[in-house]
Amino acid sequence: MHLPGNLLIESHYRMLIAQQTTLTFHGQIALAVTVGVFLGIQLRRRLPIEFLFLSGLMLVTLAGVLTPGQALAGFSNKAVVMIGALFAVSAGLRTTGTLDWIGNRLLGNATTERGALVRLAAAVVPASAFVLNTPLVAMLAPVVVDWCRRRRISPSRLLIPLSYLTIVGGVCTLIGTSTSLVINGILSSLNQPELTFFEISSVGVPIALLGVTYMLLLAPSRLPNRTELMQQFDQRRREYLVEMQVQSKCPLVGKKVQDAGLRNLPGLFLIEIDRVGDVITPVTPQDTIRAGDHLVFTGIVTTIADLERIPGLVPAVDRSFETEPSARIHRQLTEVVLSRTSPLVGLTVRETDFRKRYNAAVVAVHRNGERLTNKVGNIRLEPGDTLLLQTRNEFVETHRNNREFYLVSRVGDTTARRHDRALLASLLFIGLILWLTASSLFPGILPWGNWTSGQIHAIAAITTVLVMIGSRCLTMSEARSAIDLQVLLTIAAALGLGEALYVSGAARWLAQTLVDGTIALGIGPLWQPYLLLAVVYIVSQAFTEAITNVAVASIMIPVSIGVAGVAGYDPRPFVIGVTLASSLSFITPIGYQTNLMVMGPGGYQPRDYLRVGFPLAVLLTGAALILIPWVWPF
Repeated sequence: MHLPGNLLIESHYRMLIAQQTTLTFHGQIALAVTVGVFLGIQLRRRLPIEFLFLSGLMLVTLAGVLTPGQALAGFSNKAVVMIGALFAVSAGLRTTGTLDWIGNRLLGNATTERGALVRLAAAVVPASAFVLNTPLVAMLAPVVVDWCRRRRISPSRLLIPLSYLTIVGGVCTLIGTSTSLVINGILSSLNQPELTFFEISSVGVPIALLGVTYMLLLAPSRLPNRTELMQQFDQRRREYLVEMQVQSKCPLVGKKVQDAGLRNLPGLFLIEIDRVGDVITPVTPQDTIRAGDHLVFTGIVTTIADLERIPGLVPAVDRSFETEPSARIHRQLTEVVLSRTSPLVGLTVRETDFRKRYNAAVVAVHRNGERLTNKVGNIRLEPGDTLLLQTRNEFVETHRNNREFYLVSRVGDTTARRHDRALLASLLFIGLILWLTASSLFPGILPWGNWTSGQIHAIAAITTVLVMIGSRCLTMSEARSAIDLQVLLTIAAALGLGEALYVSGAARWLAQTLVDGTIALGIGPLWQPYLLLAVVYIVSQAFTEAITNVAVASIMIPVSIGVAGVAGYDPRPFVIGVTLASSLSFITPIGYQTNLMVMGPGGYQPRDYLRVGFPLAVLLTGAALILIPWVWPF
């Protein structure tokens, strides 16, 4: 029987009242603990976020809301396993120099801020669809800062765009962001169909294109220009003299200085080229680099470390310098300051025979208050000289208390790259993407084994990591150190809290409250699902800006499924809404980890994110609420 609109609403409302659930004691505990964790994140910023979530998980478990097995299930969730494996895969791309190669070519010869922004958009958005956002920003942020330093542009003009572009690119595929992986794990535990690899793309790609348009056309007028960062670039820094030899296999051979990227390097200046006794100085951008050339630079240690990573470019002082990647990975850059009692004082660098004395090679020399212009091998050492050495890993421990040196210290992340494994690492990563795509689009296509099972994602990622380790693209220790334990613990504990809300009935109670409130507004049945979707989306988005994306996803997915169940709608559009809302965080620096990562280098204040991100958030929210029901009808 067909009922008029008002009678249909009344009938539906009476049915919901009959199904009304009350908030149980366990539900009250789960809800109170969850609220307490959220408030703790806001009020006690110094407490580690994983500590708060783990504490909340233990409380609901000890109170009997969860069984010990349910509490620990999040730690074995396939989403947590896959995220950890993807961190290690990203480390394999980094240690082989693949990410360095991508980063150095990202901005290329861009000379203007707008040109750099266009290049970022063209490269970052597709890359972030397949690489987790956090390691991608960690790799690209220094590249952007160095480019800004060379071009005398404040990093504050490009770092927020970098973060936002990775965020919008991350919603284009299943593995672009940890949020969608976590949501898949929750859906599996709730016996709901999981997201396929490209399912979210039908909405994610248009949203990404809209975000790119905003970043190119409107964001530049709203971005800050922190000129004080430019003043920091001008501060006096410790400059070394370094002499590098170009080997025949070096990719710089045959290139002009400008094309090789050796002109206007951040904190580095090419003084001269020594070509078999024929000295070219000053060096012009059009000079061509040849095999056997000695390139003499003055510059800061971080850029010298970048020079050393270029295959076929080695320090010219030590002829026995390790040039093979398999040998160089066991060495690192170390700084030492010569003491007055050092036997090296009075000798030239070439006469010191560092290889025989210390199993080390001199890379560069710094003398306080004096710019060295001689060849490195001919410099006569004095007390207080700082030497940049290529050493074995145990050098610091061995010589920390050696009276020959005032100071011995490692130089940051200066491990040599395994360039000979770069192609293999790239092929393995591409193979992983193809494997994940095939298992999502064509599950069970192979008649044997589990190669294309719909549940293979975590196994595929682990297998790729193991092959990378077995093929020496990275070591086991590098794989372990690449895994962000804080992120994994937070995700696992947040999954447990979400489970507590679900099993205690608190999620259904919240869903019932949202549905009742919507019906009480007197909205017609035609518009009710749209209003409910908007409420779920905006609540998820607001929580994400105040807390953290994976935590909100863990809490809101059970609630969104409950809303759909109570109201009698397909849960898919609500699940997609939470996935997007908890991934697209632009208004605060704490909502998404990449926003926080660029805050310091960009010199940003919280108001900068609000000024740039609020219009973008409003724009993408409107687009999502229009596209989601169109692709996934209620």
